[in-house]
Amino acid sequence: MRLTKIAFVLTLLFISTSCAELQTVVGSMPGGQGGIDPVMIGNGLRQALDFGIDKQVTKLTKRDGFYKNPLVKILLPEELQKVDKTLRDIGLDNLADDGLRILNRAAEDAVKEATPIFVDAVKGITFNDAKNILLGSDNAATSYLRNRTNQALYNKFNPVIQNSFSKVGADQIWTNIINKYNTIPFVEKVNPDLTDYVTNEALKGVYKMIAVEEKNIRTKINSRTTTLLKQVFALQDN
Repeated sequence: MRLTKIAFVLTLLFISTSCAELQTVVGSMPGGQGGIDPVMIGNGLRQALDFGIDKQVTKLTKRDGFYKNPLVKILLPEELQKVDKTLRDIGLDNLADDGLRILNRAAEDAVKEATPIFVDAVKGITFNDAKNILLGSDNAATSYLRNRTNQALYNKFNPVIQNSFSKVGADQIWTNIINKYNTIPFVEKVNPDLTDYVTNEALKGVYKMIAVEEKNIRTKINSRTTTLLKQVFALQDN
């Protein structure tokens, strides 16, 4: 993204102290017809994040939202991948599939808790945040959101995933899988903390899908489906 000229103009926009000067500078920028001001820029970025949350994160809460989405499907942790392979090698594909499905179902349950935390974070975007986000990388808004929500989401997701494991019998399924694996001669026994692992993988999936929508809005004009998005993101175009 070529931003040299735009970056210079936007710097002027945000350091100017006069409202009249702000309107003049922004009105002369590409897509600036009608006098876009810092408030509009902040609102545009909030709208882009809201779209990512509504359009992409909501998909993850549905059945198979993780399990059938190759971008975010939760696979086994490295130390358990050998479990999966060994089970399949000895004809226990169904058992291995059940184990994977359970991990992803738990993540789908947990993501339903995310929206209120995201909404609060999006509301907190300041003018200075907006400047840095607009001039940042294709995932700058997503990174902003991650920095402000990651710990709160972890705290929300973790008990939900633990409860989900209990609700669908995952504890028993994984106990059976691991116990069966551990009875195979000459294998190294494993016992990972799957709740923590799935919690972190669910978080990665959430931010990845928001980043997908942010990149679409930044790079594809036809993804800017509102007047506000068209006006604000025109400022970062060539």
